[in-house]
Amino acid sequence: MMLTSQTSSDALVTLSRLSVRFGGENVLENIDLTLYRHQILTLIGPNGSGKSTLVKAILGSVKPASGSVSVRPGQRIGYVPQRLHLDPTLPMTVKRFINLPRRHDPKDVERALKEAGAAHLLRAAMSTLSGGQLQRVLLARALLVKPDILILDEATQGLDQRGTAEFYRRIDTVRRTYDCAVLMVSHDLNVVMRTADHVVCLNRALCCQGKPERVVSSPDYQALFGETLLNSEGNEALALYRHHPGEVADAG
Repeated sequence: MMLTSQTSSDALVTLSRLSVRFGGENVLENIDLTLYRHQILTLIGPNGSGKSTLVKAILGSVKPASGSVSVRPGQRIGYVPQRLHLDPTLPMTVKRFINLPRRHDPKDVERALKEAGAAHLLRAAMSTLSGGQLQRVLLARALLVKPDILILDEATQGLDQRGTAEFYRRIDTVRRTYDCAVLMVSHDLNVVMRTADHVVCLNRALCCQGKPERVVSSPDYQALFGETLLNSEGNEALALYRHHPGEVADAG
């Protein structure tokens, strides 16, 4: 189900002139952004552009220097982190991990693992999971809250192209199942342009934003990533990154 219209009543997260400073330096500057119900919104940008900081501001773990972050009251947020460091010597199964910090109903655990494509991993040791398996377990853990908002911070990092494409297809299914909004941070431009409803190009400030096809043709996008080549099906085939900050623009 693709987002076809946006109204204020559908807004779940609103950032208004958000700025974040670390050590006296602006990491984010004057960010205006709205996440709507049913929407898949993807943040792209070079390393150090503030993508993860923006996510942390929404989650409340980073305080704004100015501006505001507004999350509609009562919204359940599921979060899949960029990476998870576990002691490989710790004897922990998926079942034990997913029940931390509190035990869940076994039926809920079974449902979440199934929807994340990890039902067969319930009794597996966390230390034996591949990168793709670990991400599916982390997704299942996020689904246990029955999210209104699902946030994924570089959740496909370390996955190959096939694994990344499969993970994104599963996210679209989750979005439809839970009727939720999805905010993703991603470097995988090839997949982003095929899966997102709305793309935001960030480089401390907003460079451009809009529907994927509009963002791709934006001069601000091309200043950062180079000209995008399209394959015979009209999907993005290649984008070359250039580190060059763009001005704020709206690509549609």
